[in-house]
Amino acid sequence: MFNKILIANRGEIAVRIIRACREMGISTVAVYSDIDKDSLHVQLADETICIGPAKARDSYLKMDRILSAAISTGADAIHPGFGFLSESPKFAELCMKCNIVFIGPSARVIERMGNKQEARNTMIKARVPVVPGTTNPVNSAEEGLKIAKEIGYPLIIKASSGGGGKGMRIVHSSDKFISSFKTASQEARNAFGDDSLYIEKYIQNARHIEVQILADNYGNTVHLGERDCSIQRRHQKLIEEAPAYGISEELRKEMGLTAIKAAQSISYNNAGTVEFILDKDNRYYFIEMNTRLQVEHGVTEMVTGIDIVKEQILIASGNKLKIKQEDISIKGHAIECRINAESPRNNFLPYPGQVTNLHMPGGCGVRIDSALYHSYRIPSTYDSLIAKVLVHDESREEAIKKMRGALGEIIIEGIETNVDFLYDIMNDTDYCKGRINTGFVESFLDEARLEKIC
Repeated sequence: MFNKILIANRGEIAVRIIRACREMGISTVAVYSDIDKDSLHVQLADETICIGPAKARDSYLKMDRILSAAISTGADAIHPGFGFLSESPKFAELCMKCNIVFIGPSARVIERMGNKQEARNTMIKARVPVVPGTTNPVNSAEEGLKIAKEIGYPLIIKASSGGGGKGMRIVHSSDKFISSFKTASQEARNAFGDDSLYIEKYIQNARHIEVQILADNYGNTVHLGERDCSIQRRHQKLIEEAPAYGISEELRKEMGLTAIKAAQSISYNNAGTVEFILDKDNRYYFIEMNTRLQVEHGVTEMVTGIDIVKEQILIASGNKLKIKQEDISIKGHAIECRINAESPRNNFLPYPGQVTNLHMPGGCGVRIDSALYHSYRIPSTYDSLIAKVLVHDESREEAIKKMRGALGEIIIEGIETNVDFLYDIMNDTDYCKGRINTGFVESFLDEARLEKIC
């Protein structure tokens, strides 16, 4: 087992990892940018090292500084969390060269799944269903226009590297294709340093379903059930729940086994997520694999009772999985709402600033993952996610009621947040009846605007 782990991240996920390490008796090292010197993860860690100025490219993305911090503090391993360097094959490779364990899959696996085009082709070879689309990068807008005619509209242009909605455009007609292609290419180049794109058929009114897997270094792989992540805005998830509502046990089992097959086809190790699109006829298609801890991992933990972060650490330290598929059962229903520092009334613009008053909910079946505290100043430099509210109850209906109560109890003053917006969704008839898909939020906002005008 590791004696000391460096957390190459910040905010709520760094706090989450520190807590898991404390429970396992493992010392922690927090790295931070100068603007994060008062952050909660810095206060909770056993050791701290400043690695540069506020901009991520000068601090949290500086591989040499993070590795130097790990070496100087004698850390055995590095946990990258999510975002930043969590899906960097170069960083995983450098960790290995420095005799530091990267808590995640191998560099080769990250590289294969990080390139979405290669991931598609790999899954096709493994006989995993994928969305119809290109098998090679599309080199120009003109070439793409010809391919688009063959695939048919609507379609989606995607960056070969990266994720999080960057370099992604939905196109409904040929007259919008070239401008959308060029915009996606530029965005991908800026975000990932790679402007290569591929094209897929766009499955309308689809649900976004993902399956959590765990795999050790000895060929043992299990899945921990699925999550529904359909409530999104601009391809960014807002609400996640486990298990997915309205899916038959037969389909649930089939998707889980397909996720295991996908992971085993690339000799996957550690925690990962296989993501699918589910169409209105309950046909599912692979879209990507995230080779890291997911933001929404908590809902799976709540319905399975399995601590995914601890399992990551155990696997990385060389332990065999003690969990067998037959041991895993899904109990009750869990929902997560992402609290963002943003202004819904101003087109969801980020809203950094100082928290002047703070109260978070509690009670049976309520979990808060956050790095907020009273008087904390939220910087404008990073992602607007400031907290995750998770609830668990016997049924989806009861979990929704519990989430309403939790959101209604939150007090965050000094900044604007999306708490009221999420509360409104929890009271929406379509959401409560499970009539959701990836276009839900846009429809919900259109209806809200119409009601305001009327």
